[in-house]
Amino acid sequence: GVIPGFLADPTFAEALRDELLGLGFRGRRNDLLSLRQSEELGASPEPHVAALRHALCEEFQAWLSAVTQIALEPTIDISCAKYEYTDVLLCHDDELEGRSIAFILYLVPPWEKSDGGTLDLYSTDEHFQPQQITKSLVPSWNTLVFFEVSPVSFHQHEILYEWINVVYLDMDSQAQIQEEFEERSEILLKDFLKKEKYQLLCEALENKEIQWSSRGPANKRLYEAAEEDSLPDTLKEFLQLLRSEALFLLLSNFTGLKLHFLAPSDEDEDTEEGQAADTTAHSSPKPRQEETEQPANGNPHQPHQPENTPEAQDSETQGGSGTPVCAGELRHWTHGHYTLVHDSQATEFALDLLFFCGCEDWDPEYGGFTSYIAKGEDEELLTVNPEDNCLALVYRDKETMKFVKYINHRSLARLNKHPNRTGFWDFSFVYYE
Repeated sequence: GVIPGFLADPTFAEALRDELLGLGFRGRRNDLLSLRQSEELGASPEPHVAALRHALCEEFQAWLSAVTQIALEPTIDISCAKYEYTDVLLCHDDELEGRSIAFILYLVPPWEKSDGGTLDLYSTDEHFQPQQITKSLVPSWNTLVFFEVSPVSFHQHEILYEWINVVYLDMDSQAQIQEEFEERSEILLKDFLKKEKYQLLCEALENKEIQWSSRGPANKRLYEAAEEDSLPDTLKEFLQLLRSEALFLLLSNFTGLKLHFLAPSDEDEDTEEGQAADTTAHSSPKPRQEETEQPANGNPHQPHQPENTPEAQDSETQGGSGTPVCAGELRHWTHGHYTLVHDSQATEFALDLLFFCGCEDWDPEYGGFTSYIAKGEDEELLTVNPEDNCLALVYRDKETMKFVKYINHRSLARLNKHPNRTGFWDFSFVYYE
């Protein structure tokens, strides 16, 4: 994150700089760095330094914890570094025991990129090794920069590497996916999870202790939804992944949509050099019916959800302006299940996510596929068939409706091959810009 004009009073910033320049600095030289550094400023008696320390420990820490959703210890380490001609600090991860967030307050004279001293952020490979510089931040007077301390760049959290096929975490792959998604407004990502994780997921779904509730009313839907409190840990962890900020950012990279306030948008490209993101394309996909209007409620972060939509019934959404918003549930589908298009169905712009499990030998003739149609029309725009370990993403506009086709008696023939498999499961989520 980048906060220009961090200190509200310009004279305070100048007085703080003068106090810091009056401190004793010791030279530090090794293979990683060359600079001059002050002692720890935890007990510094200088009034402006003490005032800054107090502000960082009180208001700023609480704000930072709320923004990043990271629980922070009360301890803050503060020191001052002075960089002079030919000084350097090379690539490192800032990891120390207990450290969660690092921050830099720049008190520099007018500065150009050609002067050096940029803060360079790297992408990483599957082994958490730095690859390419994805952002280069030029020091700027009275600007504060903060970032999560991690062996990987901010959007490549460990939870992604734990679950997701590394093919989809590659930046070139993400750029290619985004290009295809922007062209078609939908994409199917096969073998999305690591094989071992997918197997664990399928085994957990067959747990007899899971409580399933029938969802109605019958003139709108009939299927079973899982009671989350009854789920085994593996399923709870996967739901946590689907609701994680890391996935919001990954989906932003896949689609070009701004699903998270840290994700890039068209405006960011020109106006804010400090937005940390590394997608190679930034345009949002066109709505499916070539609509150009904005979401109906005017606030993309707080979409209206009619009370009788399944998304609203189980919505584990995050509220508040600028925070990620999603709603979703784990569903079981078998003979006799369906959903219907109805007048009160949510009609805002949204990204639908479907992840399927237990679909071996599922034939489209059985039903159970998700069909997208234009509002008031019967013609199908798109059909998403259940397929094992596949993630389907569909961008839906205000004029697009969806339903799950009635699962007919033909599906019972599948019991001949899979006697314990009465249907299939999906994780159905909706993400909002």
